[in-house]
Amino acid sequence: MTAPASPSSPASPAAPAAPPDPVRELRALHRSGRLAAQWPRVAPLLAGLTDHGDREPEAVRTDLVRAGRVLAAVPAAEVLALHPDTPLVTVAVTGHSTLVQLTDPLVAELARHGLLSRVLSGDHGAYLRDLHDGDGELRRHRPDLTLCVLDSDAVFDELPQPWTWQDVEAGCARLLERLRAATAAHASDAAGPLVLNTLPLPRTRLQQLVGQRERALLAAVWREFNARLLRLAAEHPAVAVVDLEPLIADGGPATDPRLALYTRAPYTEQLLAAHAREAVHVLRAHRGMTRKCLVLDLDDTLWAGILGDDGPEGITAAAGTLAGEPHAALQRTARQLASQGVLLAVSSKNDAAPVLGVLRDHPDMVLRERDFVAVHAHWEPKDGSLRDIAAALGIGADALVFADDSPAERALVRARLPAAAVVPLGTEPALHVTRLLADGWFDTPRLTGDDLARTARYHEAAARAELERGSGSYEEYLRGLGVRVRIAPPAPHERDRVAQLTLRTNQFNLTGERLGADRIAALAADPAGLVLAVHVGDRFGDSGLAGAVLGRYADDGLHLDGFWLSCRVFARGVEQAVLATLLAHAADRGLPAVHARHRPTAKNARAAGFYPSLGFAGTAGDPDGSLRFRHDLAEPPPVPDHLTTEPCLGGDDDEPAGTTR
Repeated sequence: MTAPASPSSPASPAAPAAPPDPVRELRALHRSGRLAAQWPRVAPLLAGLTDHGDREPEAVRTDLVRAGRVLAAVPAAEVLALHPDTPLVTVAVTGHSTLVQLTDPLVAELARHGLLSRVLSGDHGAYLRDLHDGDGELRRHRPDLTLCVLDSDAVFDELPQPWTWQDVEAGCARLLERLRAATAAHASDAAGPLVLNTLPLPRTRLQQLVGQRERALLAAVWREFNARLLRLAAEHPAVAVVDLEPLIADGGPATDPRLALYTRAPYTEQLLAAHAREAVHVLRAHRGMTRKCLVLDLDDTLWAGILGDDGPEGITAAAGTLAGEPHAALQRTARQLASQGVLLAVSSKNDAAPVLGVLRDHPDMVLRERDFVAVHAHWEPKDGSLRDIAAALGIGADALVFADDSPAERALVRARLPAAAVVPLGTEPALHVTRLLADGWFDTPRLTGDDLARTARYHEAAARAELERGSGSYEEYLRGLGVRVRIAPPAPHERDRVAQLTLRTNQFNLTGERLGADRIAALAADPAGLVLAVHVGDRFGDSGLAGAVLGRYADDGLHLDGFWLSCRVFARGVEQAVLATLLAHAADRGLPAVHARHRPTAKNARAAGFYPSLGFAGTAGDPDGSLRFRHDLAEPPPVPDHLTTEPCLGGDDDEPAGTTR
């Protein structure tokens, strides 16, 4: 036995504390009956579970499934009774085979993003009834997300025995037509998104054909079916199709032969967990939870080496070199994301001048200073940098994704800025791209022209800021800006952008509502409806489709049911110009009044006084907290005189383009 140290002996170094086990903590909370009361801690615990840059993704997924098993045992009603503001998501799951293993990863993935879930499961094999029956158990709950998980048996179970590749081709065609009808039925009731999946072809089916030519034809038929299935997502805005092939390539076998035969479970737990993750990405995108800005570290992230220690000559991101290629790959990936509207920014513990010098002149750099909307290089804490970046861009912290290889920096941002998403880059740079893309933070239902121009528009915003700093007053700045506002019904190709605006706009979203492109199209087709897109431009460039208005005509006047305006055109008089134009339009048509509604949310407080500021009087309140307003059109306000409007609202009262009011 070792003798105890004498009082004069130096103390032995303390063993490092074991990292906390989030799953163990969740289990302890559940066993003590405190998990519902402590629900706000769930998302941070799960964030910690996934913030291990050097853990294998498979191990993280396994832990998430374990966590989901604990969370699924807590009734949603208990959580809501204690935390009534917790967002609840109803998920309907149906399919051809047994899918009980999907519930736990679904619950965990939703909880990671602060979403409480209620999972409804359809009957075994009854997916067509579940998708079509509007009064059935699944559709009558109007789920926020519907998963229809199919496997190869959806085709093979209906084939004659024995079968040929031609029989498979005919079976695939029948299934595709059924799914087309189901997606059309789903789109007709404006429910949440429907997620389908491609069908892997098991080798045990392929090898049952002994002719190699016939095998090739069967494989071709199967791939053609999956390609047509994937195209369903292009036909219906509310439909997404998860391609299982990349998930299988990343995560291993699609099936366990024993489970497939004995329990009719078509897929492994690992594949279903990956599928759940992708399905939640779809839901996030449709709920307007898409992130806008990627904030990147520099040292050992965008390049190999430490700039402050090694100097510009000692860092590398040279493609084709052992040290530089992983970092060049990350830069190429970031540039690819930026080309589709993701804003790029830097937060680095470095001196600013050397960083800018590298971004401007270093021969290895794929990304240059112009590719970034903000470069923060200093020695202050990074959570402050992220706050400053968000403020300068006019976005919230919940629009940021922070990628860093330092566990300490990530922990700081998680603790001080929990709304920001954190990507755990590890010590192996070859995995940086994989980890950056794993959570689909920037996924959007559909890419729009506005997305493609976003970075250029933020650079234009910097030029506007420079004009403002050089103006004698804000009024002088506005006059020099030369704002142009065009108000007109959206063209068919612009409806996706209008829907995206309703999904992503928070601060000037007067009702807090989110709408899909199919709903926009239906409203535009209504003779009593009014759907308007607001285009904004000025001397520095075109801000694009930056606002939208939804309304309807009734006997008692024009009702404004929704008004959205992008934060990038705030404080230029645009919202006042749009509303003044609508009031004048209603007066010219001889309508008795214009009615409007404002439903306060956690993020639209700055718009609370908008309607009263333009002459609307409050009339009533609704049970959901909405405030009702009415303008009698006796004295419509003027359009601000520093800008030009181009109204085209429909009817004989339209003014010619370029009319200044």
